[in-house]
Amino acid sequence: MENLFIIFLVLVSYTYMFVEASSSNSSSSGLNKNDSTTICDQYSRVCGPNGNCDEAKTCVCLDGFTPKSPTDYAYYLNFTQGCVRNKPLNCSTDVFVRYSSLKEPSGGYSLSNQQDCMGKCKSNCSCMAYNVILGGCKLWNGDLFDVRLVKQGGQDLYIRMAVSEEPEKSEGRKHGRKEGAVVGIVVGSTIVISMIIIASWYMLRKKIASKALERLRIDELVTHHTNVQKEDMGLPLFDLSTIAMATNNFSPNNKLGEGGFGPVYKGILEDGQQIAVKRLSSSSGQGLNEFKTEVKLIARLQHRNLVKLFGCCIQEEEKLLIYEYMPNKSLDYFIFDQERRSTLDWSKRFNIISGIAKGLLYLHQDSRLRIIHRDLKTSNILLDTKMEPKISDFGLARTFGGDESKANTRRIVGTFGYMAPEYAVNGLFSIKSDVFSFGILLLEIVSGKRNRRLFYASDNDESLYENAWDLWKQGRSLELVDECLKDSWNLSEVQRCIHIGLLCAQQYPHDRPTMSSVVLMLGSQVDLPQPKAPTFFFCEPFDGSSSSTCKNELSITEMEAR
Repeated sequence: MENLFIIFLVLVSYTYMFVEASSSNSSSSGLNKNDSTTICDQYSRVCGPNGNCDEAKTCVCLDGFTPKSPTDYAYYLNFTQGCVRNKPLNCSTDVFVRYSSLKEPSGGYSLSNQQDCMGKCKSNCSCMAYNVILGGCKLWNGDLFDVRLVKQGGQDLYIRMAVSEEPEKSEGRKHGRKEGAVVGIVVGSTIVISMIIIASWYMLRKKIASKALERLRIDELVTHHTNVQKEDMGLPLFDLSTIAMATNNFSPNNKLGEGGFGPVYKGILEDGQQIAVKRLSSSSGQGLNEFKTEVKLIARLQHRNLVKLFGCCIQEEEKLLIYEYMPNKSLDYFIFDQERRSTLDWSKRFNIISGIAKGLLYLHQDSRLRIIHRDLKTSNILLDTKMEPKISDFGLARTFGGDESKANTRRIVGTFGYMAPEYAVNGLFSIKSDVFSFGILLLEIVSGKRNRRLFYASDNDESLYENAWDLWKQGRSLELVDECLKDSWNLSEVQRCIHIGLLCAQQYPHDRPTMSSVVLMLGSQVDLPQPKAPTFFFCEPFDGSSSSTCKNELSITEMEAR
């Protein structure tokens, strides 16, 4: 019996060595060519909501949570459905449990000059976690993603739990369950041997399954793209090697810029055609859904003031969108630069304003589906060789049927300074949300100044809208106009544009005009209604972060600003 046991241990050892060697070989031939890179590094949400990537580089549930799908978790090693709470929450009696040495979850928003972080989070029933940062707090709403136990640089995270889940002595929970180790010490030698067998089998399955899961996710993208091609008929599928050659292997010298979802490169195909390649970053917020949205929407849109999509590439771990190349870059490249702004005289700026309005009208009314862009801003207005504007970046766009006019979301995405109040505060969006963004954009084009605040400020540091409103009310609206335009402006057009900008950016959606009315206002001398005075409150980013601190007792849902 003793000899058999020794032989068994030897076999187990060789099995483990074989598994390690196989894993090493697989890693060395992988895409990243980095043995230290794990599936947790490559896919930030592979562990799903409320899952934790532990020291063994696999997914476990946070204490107080259980797998949403135990079968997928235990047998198929599929963790993407994540974890759910053991006990339901009760906002009035919930407690906060400290978890130590964690990587900060993705998302969240910061509050400055806030001392009572727990009280602030507890008072908001949608707040699920907080931690204390320099100068304030950081809070998270909804499920927690990309949580990871780290050996160095970890933070304390306080997670909302049902009162019955509160430990008797909490000095920071650890995140791997230790009951198995205790049982292993107590049980007899027979059970130890069984555990060794199970552990060896589990390690083998885990290492094979982790590679299979990576391949599964890539195959999912490829399958999805094939379906998109069948749906959209005629959308070209570019080969990765072709795009790599066109961009000189994504050389920094070919980089045109970088947005919220990744860098954009200039490329030249073998036939000499110039292209712009948007390379979705794995660390960006844009995932499969946003990629799918952009492909399906832009491929079907045909308008002179919308950027044209030539095709896409989904190969290995790359997700690429190939657009027509815009040699004059984006609108913000010109109007916010002290030297280049002078190249845009009034006639060019008015033509840009009119083109953007016509492009939005097409999205809202004339396309097959009513489309809300949700991220209209100067950097998403591209300019061709003739300085004609083209609306780009449809990753956040949403579609509506003919009878639909508005919707609600808990995930607020967009750019500070352009968000309509009802969207940023309550998650309500409609075509009037785009109208608000257009109004801010119009005032920026006229003034050459950025709107740096989310809404309107009541202190001395005025927002662009408040400044425009004050000047218009006093009959001094021309003082808002960019100085370099005074030799080329059309006085009546300039005044009319400022008036339209104030109408579009009014606080309440029902007061704003539709884009069909805006196009009519820009192209004729119809009488314009008087804009209503805004109710002043403000919501401004803290230290340039992707979240905001709002006054006037406004509650904010999960916000992911770009």
